[in-house]
Formats: sequence, C-alpha cells, structure tokens
Amino acid sequence: MTDDPNSPRKPQRSEAQDSQGSETPRPAQQKPEPTPTRSPSGRRTAQGSSQPPQQPQTQEAAAPTAPQPQPAPASPESAPVPTIRVTPSPQAMSPQPAAAQMPTAQPPVVQTPVAQTPATQTPTAPAEELAELVPELTPMFPGASPFLARFLPHSAPTYAGLNESFCDLHAFLKFLHEHSWYGYLYAVLGDQTAYVLLFEGRTVTAAAASATGEQALGELLNLYEQGASLSAHPLSPVYAHVLSGIGSRAWKFNLTEDFTGLHARPTGAIFYARGEIVATLPATLPYEGAFPAPLRPQTLILPRSLAGWAHHHYNLTLRGRDGMNAITDVYHVFRGEYGEAGLTFLRALGEKLTPAEYAMRSDAALHDLEPMVHSFVKTGYVREV
Repeated sequence: MTDDPNSPRKPQRSEAQDSQGSETPRPAQQKPEPTPTRSPSGRRTAQGSSQPPQQPQTQEAAAPTAPQPQPAPASPESAPVPTIRVTPSPQAMSPQPAAAQMPTAQPPVVQTPVAQTPATQTPTAPAEELAELVPELTPMFPGASPFLARFLPHSAPTYAGLNESFCDLHAFLKFLHEHSWYGYLYAVLGDQTAYVLLFEGRTVTAAAASATGEQALGELLNLYEQGASLSAHPLSPVYAHVLSGIGSRAWKFNLTEDFTGLHARPTGAIFYARGEIVATLPATLPYEGAFPAPLRPQTLILPRSLAGWAHHHYNLTLRGRDGMNAITDVYHVFRGEYGEAGLTFLRALGEKLTPAEYAMRSDAALHDLEPMVHSFVKTGYVREV
C-alpha cells in the first residue's frame, strides 16, 4: 500500500518535500520541465487544475515561500500559463513601465490630426480672411458721369446746406485747411453739380460735368456764388489719398508693391494703398484702367478767370529789397508784421514766381496768400507787372 503510486500518502510526502525546498523561489521557475513526467494520474490533474492554483501564481510574486505553487503545472490545461514569463518579475507588474509606454503610443494619434487640419484649411482660410478684412464701400453718386464723382464712397456730411448767404466759401476753405481736413465737397444747383476732393485741407482734384482739375474747382466756386447748396463729406486719409489721382483719363494698370491709387474694372473698383487692397467699390468702367495717386497730392490753383492776381508777376521795390535785408530797420518792421512766412513769400516773388506757382511748390493755400499780396502792394513792398 505504501509503494502504490496512487496511495493518498504520496501527496503528503510531496508536501513535506516542498516544505523543505520552498525556502528558495527558484523551483517555481523550473517547474514546467519535471512536472509533465510525474503526473500519470488524471485525478491529481483534476485536483491540481482547479481555480485555486491560479491564486498561488499571483502569490508567488508577492510571497515566494507559499507551499502550494507546484500542483498547478501538473495539468496540461495550464500550458497557456507561459504568459507568466512576461510577468514573473515585480518590475513587469509595476505601473511605471506601463505609464512610460502610453505616451509613446499617444503622440502619433495626436500629431496625425494636427498635420491634416492645416492641409485642409489652408486653401479656404485666405479667402475667408480677405472677405472679412477688406470692406466693400457704397458709391455716393452711382452712375455719375465724372470719374471722380463715380468713385466717391458714401459718407454722411459733416457740414450740409451751406449757402453763400451766410457762409463765405473762402473762409470755409481756410477753416478746412487749418484743420487738415480730409473729404470731398459737393455743390448742386438744379441739374448742375461739382465735386472737389480735399487732402490735408487742400483742394487736390475736382470734377464737374465738362471739366476737371482747376477748371472744375472754378466751376464749384461759380455755382456757389449763384446760390448752390454745398455739403462737406469726410473721408479717411487713406481713401482720400487713393482718390487723389482721379482725373480726366485712366491709365494702363500696373500693380507694383508700392502702388497707391484706384484700379477700375468692368466688374468693380479696387482701392490700393502701397500695393495692398484696402477697399472695394461696386462702381465700374466699360474698360480696365488705373488712376495712380501721386506720392504727395498737389494743391489745385484757381484759374486765371477767378484768381487773376495769383497768376500775375510782381517786382520788388526798393522798400521790398530793404525788407529782406537784415541790417535795415525795414526788415525788422516787415518781419514783425508778416513773420517768417511773409519773408519766404516775398523772396519767392523776387525770384519771379507767381503766387500760384509758389502755392504749388510750398503747398500754401491761395486764400492765405491773397490778403498778403494785396498788403504788399498797398504798403509798397511790391508792384504788379
């Protein structure tokens, strides 16, 4: 009975032997090799392959001296247990390696959509930004015949209903010049109209039914003297500069990096400032053309018919020459009355410049020069040729 391998005492001796050899955890690593040859009985296989042996497997990692880990490898069904080789060590069960592996798998997932998003949004982003940033202006006089009037944007008037009966136009222009005003003047009398653009308070371009430039400026003055109603509409300095190049004809369009002016097309007009689009206007021309703006718009001079004095020449008298000589008493009297601006203007007249020519070169307003010229003639500093 004791020699029978099926005797129930056999497991007791194995438990005694296990208790002696369980002091070291090494037999737990070598148990897959000897156990398949010593398990001929199916009963012990059924007892050893039950669920309790799976619990000692987890206990081996925590307590290597537990006496019950060996019966588990005796069953052939425990062959999938080689997965234990992946987690026999306490380092494999530690959460640190798992945390280190997670970031390596996450970055590709995060980087993939980030790389795809700009590729799909790049073509549409500039068009959307352009539509939002570039304003579309409304024409003030749609369908007007003069080019300047056709491309003037809508603007609520700062001054409206001005009339000669209570407002001196020359005094009003002087007021606008002193305040460096930007905008345009609109005069209407029946079916007659005139338009004048101001830049820094100076008249720089004008248009009427059959005239442009200085002649159109004179037309506005004539209409105002006849009882026309005048209104003043403000503009931004950028828009005023863009429109300052509009005259009687359009030029071939040539867009450069510093182009400032108006580009007119059959589909609409584009405002350019230093090569960049600053506004659009639904006003058209039957052909494509450009109105380049000057770097610094020049002041319009009234025509000879309205300001003949401005186109005349004046010679200096002896008193006038003394007025420019710093060692004379006349110089100190003249300087005290007219200041440095008066001295500069008197020198220009001595150099054979007309008041109109001096106004164009110095950006001076004729309404400031006119009373000075009359005073020079009256006090004997100059005489008209």
